[in-house]
Amino acid sequence: MRISIVTPCFNMASHLGATIASVRANLGPDDEYFIVDGGSTDGSVDIIRAHADLLKGWVSEPDRSYADALAKGFDRATGDILCWINAGDLLLTGAFERVRAAIAETDADMIFGDDFYIDEKGCVLRFSRGWVSDLRASMLFGGWTPLQDACFWRRELYIAAGGINPEVHYAADYDLFLRMAMRGRTRYVPVAFSAFRRHAGQKSSAGAEAYHRERMTSRSKALRDVPGCKLGHAARGLVHQVAVRWRVHVQQRFWQRADLAGRSVRELAAATYWPRTVSDG
Repeated sequence: MRISIVTPCFNMASHLGATIASVRANLGPDDEYFIVDGGSTDGSVDIIRAHADLLKGWVSEPDRSYADALAKGFDRATGDILCWINAGDLLLTGAFERVRAAIAETDADMIFGDDFYIDEKGCVLRFSRGWVSDLRASMLFGGWTPLQDACFWRRELYIAAGGINPEVHYAADYDLFLRMAMRGRTRYVPVAFSAFRRHAGQKSSAGAEAYHRERMTSRSKALRDVPGCKLGHAARGLVHQVAVRWRVHVQQRFWQRADLAGRSVRELAAATYWPRTVSDG
């Protein structure tokens, strides 16, 4: 299985090199790597040029949104499996090997797993477990979003779902994953594939209200195609929203792997960091 990975970037020269290095460590001979830069002025383009031999393609030009940048990359991708890693985030060593094995074993159209939160220096803040028992229901009724950097899906599913929407500026990950979860077979895999870096000026943090609005719009559109009355949808929504809040605010505290906090994420490979249980499916 060939994997195509896209990195959207805008003025992330401070961490872009580390992202590229983490992808390089995972690429197989037939895999594809695209970087789509939004017209950076901080030296990011010089870093991209320095790694041009690694890339299937790259561009630096203004875009409408990070989803627009991703769409440009995915439109050129020819791999069997698609994913993206934001500039600043990292793939763990062995991630692609584990992805290929998991998709072959589960025959899923989309897998989602775990990751680590890291600081500016690449040290572990906490382990984040991405498990939910039913991705479709958790997203549709609970508003939950899987860990973006730990999601991998078949190109056929991406096309069938209509691809990423460039007009969604903040919640494009939720919007895409919801449409794919509505159409394909999804499976949680108890493997940490990646690391999500916390850094100043992060769009996902700064645009929390805009993300919520766009997420609600995507949910409303999807619910129109789900059988049942508004009252029934509201009741299911309440149940799943309580479950999501419980896992985020209570269960996640037991999953943080405090013993790994402070370690350099470069010491950690793509692996299982939480025991698999029967309920994991």
